[in-house]
Amino acid sequence: MHDATFADRACHETVTITENVRLARDTYRVRFECPTLAQRVTPGQFLMLRLHGSNDPILGRPLALYDTVLDASGKPTGVDVVYLVVGKFTSRLAQLGPGTKLETWGPLGNGFAPVATRHLIMVAGGIGQTPFMALGREALGLRQYGETERTVAGQKSRVTLCYGARSAEYLAGVDDFRALGMDVRVSTDDGSAGHKGLVTDLLRGVLDEEPPAGSQTATSQDPATQIVVCGPERMIEAVAHLAHERGVACRVSLETPMACGIGICFSCVTKVKDDNGEWDYRRTCVEGPVFDAEQLIF
Repeated sequence: MHDATFADRACHETVTITENVRLARDTYRVRFECPTLAQRVTPGQFLMLRLHGSNDPILGRPLALYDTVLDASGKPTGVDVVYLVVGKFTSRLAQLGPGTKLETWGPLGNGFAPVATRHLIMVAGGIGQTPFMALGREALGLRQYGETERTVAGQKSRVTLCYGARSAEYLAGVDDFRALGMDVRVSTDDGSAGHKGLVTDLLRGVLDEEPPAGSQTATSQDPATQIVVCGPERMIEAVAHLAHERGVACRVSLETPMACGIGICFSCVTKVKDDNGEWDYRRTCVEGPVFDAEQLIF
């Protein structure tokens, strides 16, 4: 069977920016038209972006899907990507306006498999909220993604976003999430917004509100409560340990730096346990970026 994450499923196109707007400090959302990509991509997948007509930087940069944009008929035609300005590429990207061209190829990676769950808890740190807009929208039953129908059995999920940042000025897209009906809880290191402290404090509070495990109807394939997490590695590790302690299923979206994005260079490997309890390296760009937290070795 042909794997949907194989790189030959990706399209490589020159696209035109239609919007490039500031969401928060050093954080922007770029939108471009690319119907082929918009119709294929699913929550949790990523794409590579490169400046058009420039070899500086020579390598593309991996950026997660934020959401797709629909035309008047409801057909996906555009793609939104949210990025943090941290280096040469993103600094130059932030200066580009509508009408400027980019090179893109994608969708890449495995993304989030559609899993029925009563309560989806999304935990984000830094710029880690970016893969969760499309995932949350899908879990709420508001949109379907991809060329093949992604169906999730059962009722629509309750969705909670626990989002941590350095300070209020770095919180990006909070209104977007709230507008969809998600329960959004924020924390900041300096206390300038929401809870002063760690995002894991928010997660503990949400888990404490959950019904006792025995009162929930669930299977290993369709957990009653599920955590997804993306952000700095130390935060991911803390969330994974907390999920393990509470017996809650947890999937991790890694932000591992990548060079090629298509599994050739092996620069983005991470340690993953196999079925025998041993471990081996897996490429985040192909076998990931989404992994079961129980499989990862931190």
